[in-house]
Amino acid sequence: MGLQVLLLWPNIIGYIRIGLVFAAWAAYKTPAVFVCLYSIFIAFDGVDGWLARRLGQTSRFGAWLDLVVDNLGRGMLWCLLFEWGWLVSALEWCVFVCNHGTRGGHWKSSFTSSPRFIQTVMANGFRTPLGTWVVSGLHCLPLWLYGYQWGLLSHWLYLPVWIQALGTLLLAAGRLLALPVEIWCIWTHIKYLTSDEPEEKTK
Repeated sequence: MGLQVLLLWPNIIGYIRIGLVFAAWAAYKTPAVFVCLYSIFIAFDGVDGWLARRLGQTSRFGAWLDLVVDNLGRGMLWCLLFEWGWLVSALEWCVFVCNHGTRGGHWKSSFTSSPRFIQTVMANGFRTPLGTWVVSGLHCLPLWLYGYQWGLLSHWLYLPVWIQALGTLLLAAGRLLALPVEIWCIWTHIKYLTSDEPEEKTK
């Protein structure tokens, strides 16, 4: 297929999502615009995969682009929210490098030999209750925290403090459940890099 893969519909959705990230970044101090743009960005994450399967337009480039755009959006928001937000972004980029360095585009289905908990999280491409919880923590926690910081949860949605706290707790727990999976990915990549190192040839 060559460079024609760049113009497949799912990948065009990816380019639109990149535009949404930069538009949201520019509108960060205008909550009504930012939340709208970032919510569309999140929603489109499910559209590109569905479209790829529906049209038979799955590709290695598309799988790579999808994760790049995800990390770009979340990294932007984490870094704007907190001074230490770059740590979360750096972790997610590190995991991305590890997964695509050893597993490529089929990384979601390459956890058959991992511990049972990690298999459970990754089962059926995150399409399980636990997987959904983890993905919600990854994608929605930073947006929820943005809503908290800018008073949107209380002044727009009129959520009681206890619901705001419960939502934060549930989403943070989902994000923390992703951490063992991320550590496993990094560790297995380190093992891959250090196994069967070619011995230096002696003269």
